[in-house]
Amino acid sequence: MPVSGGRVTDVAYDVQVAADPKHKLIVDHQLTNAVSEKGLLSMIALRAKQALGVGRLEVRVAKGYCHGRQVKTCLEAGITPYLPKPNSSANTQLSVLGNEDFRYDPENDGAMCPGGEQLTFRFQSTEQGRERRTHATSACAHCALKLRCTRSSQGCRLTRWTYQDPLGDMQRRVRASPEKMRLRKQLAEHPFGTIKRAWNQGYLLTKGVQCVNAQMSLTALAYYIKRAIKILGVPRMMEALA
Repeated sequence: MPVSGGRVTDVAYDVQVAADPKHKLIVDHQLTNAVSEKGLLSMIALRAKQALGVGRLEVRVAKGYCHGRQVKTCLEAGITPYLPKPNSSANTQLSVLGNEDFRYDPENDGAMCPGGEQLTFRFQSTEQGRERRTHATSACAHCALKLRCTRSSQGCRLTRWTYQDPLGDMQRRVRASPEKMRLRKQLAEHPFGTIKRAWNQGYLLTKGVQCVNAQMSLTALAYYIKRAIKILGVPRMMEALA
């Protein structure tokens, strides 16, 4: 797994945890060896929805889970995700105009650039299993914004993933409810902080997916029991178990 911001790697596993906002109980967890969390959102969200037995569910997750197809899968299953979209545009990172400065027109399948020129659809391609559509214009040669807009000699191009629209809708939800993202920081961090810091279980004692998954399941069970005792008290716990 990449650690320290991806500068080094370590022998590790990725533990997905769904926690409820009221009591910080672990609703469900799943151990994986996936290096990236981009493809894991719908998996843990669907498991949590099934465990809770509800028709609709809201989930708050970190921006590392942002993936258009995963968001679409959640929406189709009655799960509304709240997560910030990472800004991965190379132009924005260089302090020049990025994709967020263009206004997409879904009805005409085009876009308007910051200079007021219309970009039209040119071709569709596939990158890393994801489909994307490219729009372009040839009006960049005499545009005053060209040096701030594109580094390409062929003119301005706007690339949009096929599932860009669900991501745009999600961003509007996030901006409209900032308090929900603040709550996210208090959810999964509670069980992880308790297990890794208060219990000093920051390292696994076993090897192999099957053994490590068993260890993590026992840890989650211990956490759940201790939280239940804290919430209900010993007499009510004993009564419930009787």
